[in-house]
Amino acid sequence: SFPEGFTLRQVARRLADEGLVSETAFLAAASDAGFLGSLKIEGDRAEGYLFPETYRFTRLMDEKQIIRMMVQEFRRRFTPVHEARAAELGMSIRDIVTLASIVEKEGGPVREKSLIAAVFYNRLKKGMRLESDPTVIYGIENFNGNLTREHLRQKTPYNTYVIRSLPPGPICNPGLDALMAALYPADVKFLFFVARNDGTHCFSADLESHQKAVVTYQIKKEK
Repeated sequence: SFPEGFTLRQVARRLADEGLVSETAFLAAASDAGFLGSLKIEGDRAEGYLFPETYRFTRLMDEKQIIRMMVQEFRRRFTPVHEARAAELGMSIRDIVTLASIVEKEGGPVREKSLIAAVFYNRLKKGMRLESDPTVIYGIENFNGNLTREHLRQKTPYNTYVIRSLPPGPICNPGLDALMAALYPADVKFLFFVARNDGTHCFSADLESHQKAVVTYQIKKEK
């Protein structure tokens, strides 16, 4: 069983812990260009397409068969209707999965996911940076759990404090709620959100309100 938001590496580790695959062989298969082409996955790895679900794998299955099964589950859930909706939004399937993966990693209750997706769409439309911490973390080799200002300045392809677009690919394997949020964002003008420390977020449409929220929820927390 794989929870929403597991990364490719976490999936590989869990399968290896269960004695089903070799972690290195799994990661190699998940970034094999020919194999990805046969699965119709754009990009350089299967990140984002290993659908979070409970699977029954057997020890007779090799790495590629397991990956194929998880990608098939993604295709079963992400239907032609969803593909048409992505096109309507001017997004490729990869764009949707990438955006959904960021929404997934930002956390919060299901009801907030479409609001978080809306914030990112609104920022993209205005040419603003997404400034999402989970993307920065994904771009850091051997991240130790402590995100610093230095990290936010680092030029990696995934650092959305530096780049003005979506990162080059998904940063985890999003679940259906996050995918639906990316396909059907809320119709709101919010451009910012900040964690409230109770698992929810405070959303703002302008910088002044956002800065007040940051003082309320973040700076007071640090005292």
